[in-house]
Amino acid sequence: MDETERIATSPSSKGRETSEFLMRIVRTLSHSADFEQREKEKARIDKAYKQSDKKLGELVTAHYEDLTKVTQDFSRMSKCINDSRERITKIREDLSSCKTLLHCKRDELRRLWIEGVEHKAMVALLDQVELIKEVPVKLDNFIISKHYLHATDLLVNAVAKLEKPLAGIDALRDLKAELIARNEQLHETLIEELNKQIYAAVPDQSVSLKRSSSYRRGSNLTKQLSDPECKQTKPTELLKPPEMMDLNKEIKEDLNGNPEENPAHFIAVLVEALFVLRKIPDSAEGIKSKIEPELSAIVARTSQQVVDSYAQQGESLSSQNQPRFLLELLENVFHQFRNVARMHKIVLRNLQRIIPTPEETVDEVSGVPVRNELLYDMNDVWSKIQAVLELVLREYLDVQTSSRQRAPTSFDEPSTDINSYFSKKKPTKSKKISLFRFDASIHAMSTNSYVDDNMTFDTGNLFHVNLLSEVGLGKHQMEMCKPSVNNITAIFMPLEAFIKEVEDAVACQDGTSSLQSFVTEFIQNIFLGQVHATVSSSIAAATKVDEEDGSFDALRHVVDHKTQKDLGVTRPLLTSTVTVDRNIRKLQELMQSLPTYGDQFLNMICNILKEYRDTCNSAYRGIVQIESDEKRVISATWAKDEDISRFLRSLPSWRSLQMSERQDLSKKLCSEEEIRTLNSKEALILISNLSSEAIIPQQEIITDVTQMRTIANVHESLEWFAGRLRQFCELLSARSPNSMNSIELSTREYPPVSDKSLESLKMLVKDFQDLAEICLLLLHLEVRVHCFYFLLPVAKQSNYAGPIDDLDPDSNVLKLNKDLSAMEEMLVQSLQPQKFKYIFESLGFLVSSILMSSIQYLKKINENGIKKMCRNLFAIQQNLTNITMARETDLDHARQYYELLYMNPDDVLSLIVEKGPDYSYTEYVSLFQLYQKSHPHIKPANLDTLLHKLEEVMNKTQNGSST
Repeated sequence: MDETERIATSPSSKGRETSEFLMRIVRTLSHSADFEQREKEKARIDKAYKQSDKKLGELVTAHYEDLTKVTQDFSRMSKCINDSRERITKIREDLSSCKTLLHCKRDELRRLWIEGVEHKAMVALLDQVELIKEVPVKLDNFIISKHYLHATDLLVNAVAKLEKPLAGIDALRDLKAELIARNEQLHETLIEELNKQIYAAVPDQSVSLKRSSSYRRGSNLTKQLSDPECKQTKPTELLKPPEMMDLNKEIKEDLNGNPEENPAHFIAVLVEALFVLRKIPDSAEGIKSKIEPELSAIVARTSQQVVDSYAQQGESLSSQNQPRFLLELLENVFHQFRNVARMHKIVLRNLQRIIPTPEETVDEVSGVPVRNELLYDMNDVWSKIQAVLELVLREYLDVQTSSRQRAPTSFDEPSTDINSYFSKKKPTKSKKISLFRFDASIHAMSTNSYVDDNMTFDTGNLFHVNLLSEVGLGKHQMEMCKPSVNNITAIFMPLEAFIKEVEDAVACQDGTSSLQSFVTEFIQNIFLGQVHATVSSSIAAATKVDEEDGSFDALRHVVDHKTQKDLGVTRPLLTSTVTVDRNIRKLQELMQSLPTYGDQFLNMICNILKEYRDTCNSAYRGIVQIESDEKRVISATWAKDEDISRFLRSLPSWRSLQMSERQDLSKKLCSEEEIRTLNSKEALILISNLSSEAIIPQQEIITDVTQMRTIANVHESLEWFAGRLRQFCELLSARSPNSMNSIELSTREYPPVSDKSLESLKMLVKDFQDLAEICLLLLHLEVRVHCFYFLLPVAKQSNYAGPIDDLDPDSNVLKLNKDLSAMEEMLVQSLQPQKFKYIFESLGFLVSSILMSSIQYLKKINENGIKKMCRNLFAIQQNLTNITMARETDLDHARQYYELLYMNPDDVLSLIVEKGPDYSYTEYVSLFQLYQKSHPHIKPANLDTLLHKLEEVMNKTQNGSST
């Protein structure tokens, strides 16, 4: 396309561009010198115009209707414009004439305008009067729907209008008085609603009455506890923490929503409404005065619900005497008190939002600036909560009765002396019987009535009366359990946790809250003293002294079979030990229930253990001590001897006894030959400790077999007791701050205790274990001393060279058998099998050693004497076999020794050469010497020769065996 066509087809060539196009054509035609060129250009332009005309004709034909419509519209618009011009000209002329006319009527118009303004004002007043008349109805509707902020704004604005714009209308005077009265009523309603939100709405229901199904009753108790009218409670998520509230956010009220859906916002609305009423100081004072009564009402309602939910029909909770009901009550009360404090915090935050900075006003009387602060704070709330809880605790802990029966408080000191409970008491004098009393006299009855009336005004009773008056129940129906100082054990841990919350929330001056001070004073001055008195009296009754003979009943009585089975023991235990153990267990439970006072209870345990240890030692001395002298029975002296005691404890029999306690019997300690050697050493030590000339006096042995049973009972009891105490020590050691042990503890752990108290307890455990072991060693030695007592006279006092063959054993042997049987009958019931075995084990070896060593005391012996001695050995062997249920081969060895007397010394030497020596050189020497004394025809020179041959044979035999 050339330039002419491009310009012709360009959409912008309709104005200035078209003119330029024509000018260029003119210039081209005028400046061209060639005629042909001009003709060509002219022809080209004609052709272009023809094409344009043709195209224009086509467009007009295609858009003919539109072109016609546009032309008609343009004509109509042009006509309207002309008509408008004519009307404007006419209006202008009319305005000019009106202006002229108004200028002439100016005064009359001003008068009419003023009258119109007055009529409008009157209409507005009438409208306000109509609105004021509707205020009571609207106010009632707002109050019913609990839109208190709208109600307050409506009431305040109405009263303001009645006092200023509408003050002169007499017809509204009654309405004004009514609205002013409604103002006060609304204030009371707001306060009542605010208190209801604080005290009745408990948002979290998860804590209420979470107990096992074995004693759970009343599934609706949680809902009833939250609201006395059983209304729907508020969800926790709607209650925003006070610290998260936006104090700068404007409080608005939605007329289309439920005001109580969000308690925090509802409280803010109530406080805002009180502020609008200008009742903040009065409201704060009213809220503060209602704290304690409302808290008391919460306790009363909760008590009623617990009673209704758990008490069986016709049976009160107090008769069941279960502190868990009190714990249930307190846990629910704690939960509700926490929410009460939370609500008060929300109220105070809203008050701070309304009154961010206290203002100062001038006192009209004194002229001194007065600082207007909030009339209460969270310290007041927590103080009232503590006061109400203290009253509840005073009632259920029986503080008044217990304080009048307060025991001494020096019990937990390590130096406490409670010997009065364990020492021998003098016979008490019989009490004088009163001939008559004045309890039923008129004077006494009137006096008691006066005292009862005065006690009604006691703080605790007055508190209970106030609570019961709200729910309409009697005092005996409201008690969760019987008042007792022991109730503190069930509630101490939750109570301490709640007190910790209180102390964290309240900045105490001395770091201790008033409730904590009360609990501490109660435990230290009343509870611990009563526990000490109860435990001491229980132990005193179990360890009392018989007033007739001065003996200890503590070592005389054992528990019955049922108690023995319950304890899981197979042998009888002393009643005194079981009583002490039970009291110790109670104190251990108290250590778990009251961990803060763990050291005090541990000191109490140590003091009780010290006194019982002294009691057992005194009773032990009363058995083994001869009359009032320091001299003791032989077995007790040996048991106390360090060398003998250490040797006996090193024997395999003792070590196997200790291993059996640990259930480790897989290892064999010694061979039979080593055991025989050690038994021989034990016999030699015991024989060497007795005089070879004198007979043992009867007072130096325990002749009363029942005393041996008592010693056995003491051993079993103290060993069992020491084992339980040892477990207790291990648990305490695991809780010690310096302990690295990883012992698995029980469900309820013991609190950490001081190292000094723990070491003292461990020493006491060792003392009980030592005394138990001494008792067992005493029995072991006493049986052997009895053997010495009866067998030494067998050789020293009896005749074994008589002419008549006596078919009966020696009388002392018969007495020994009877004595051993009696001891066996007593000890088998009191000692465990392995300990019974330890008492009588290797006794045959000792008897054979005694009778073989006693050969030196025989003056002479014949065949009848030899038979008698063999009968003695056989009788003892038979008795010991019945006791130990094992053949005593050592007695066969002794019998064979005496049977060598049937042979002459030469035959004995030949037997030694042939079979080897069965006895020691000293035993053969004693045998030959008795044979020489029994056969006078053998001269002393021949005896020396025989002894010389014996020595050669023994040396030769020993050398041969060594090679």
